[in-house]
Amino acid sequence: MAKLRRWLGLAPASIIMLGLFGGSLGYGIAQSLGWLPFLGQRQLSLAAYRNVLAGEQLGSQWWQALLFSLWVSLAATLGSALICLGLLSSIAERQQQYRGLSTISNLHLAIPHSVWAMALLLVLSQSGIFARIGFAFGWLDQPSDFPVLVRDRWGIGIILAYITKEVPFLLLMGLARLRQQGREYLLVAQSLGANRWQRVRLVLWPLLAPSLVGGSLLVLSFIFGAYEVPALVGVRYPEMLATMALELFLNPDLHARAEGMAVSLLMSLIILVVIGLAWRWRRAEQQP
Repeated sequence: MAKLRRWLGLAPASIIMLGLFGGSLGYGIAQSLGWLPFLGQRQLSLAAYRNVLAGEQLGSQWWQALLFSLWVSLAATLGSALICLGLLSSIAERQQQYRGLSTISNLHLAIPHSVWAMALLLVLSQSGIFARIGFAFGWLDQPSDFPVLVRDRWGIGIILAYITKEVPFLLLMGLARLRQQGREYLLVAQSLGANRWQRVRLVLWPLLAPSLVGGSLLVLSFIFGAYEVPALVGVRYPEMLATMALELFLNPDLHARAEGMAVSLLMSLIILVVIGLAWRWRRAEQQP
């Protein structure tokens, strides 16, 4: 009876949330299938998906954007995880430093991604602060000689923006794990003669793996579907799928809205696959 009362207490909020989410999802699916009543189109079809995946114009753009999105997402996620592992391994045995690193990470997380991307743009662009400092000290003949680190075709600026934003998130997850387990395992391994690399490989990594792998999959999903950072520090070509979807949705030709919704739903499907893999990995880890 108590369990039923708890469910009934959650029912109003759950119905509202499910109604809003379900309605939006259903409307998006309908639009991707060509249901555009404001244009007089009410017949459902898969034409938008065919245009996106195999169309003469959108087909190549979709696959290029997909590969670029995967490259940026995987590079930023792997870079963030490796940096996080390095930082945690350097302080794992010095518990007094946990609080300071946690405070810095929390403060950095409070900065929105869009604000941080603009800051990097002002600092790392060829007309930015570093380029002007290099020119002022005579290290550069002119500011335009500064390396292209933002708005570049390889997505270096996007990757840097995400790495510097997602490392604090992963650090907080790793620090929570270290606080739970303590440093006793590392001290025992050290007393048994394990060197630093052995302690990291045989003790620290198994302790941090559940948090880092789970957090990295969350980061990968977020980066893959995010829009603001690629829009600010990316280029028009190649572009990420999120910017492609929004451009199609905002196209003055309202017929392109179906393709924009199709791109968004295909992105969501890929993210669901990542979530499914994370869930299966988590289940496998929990099994004895």
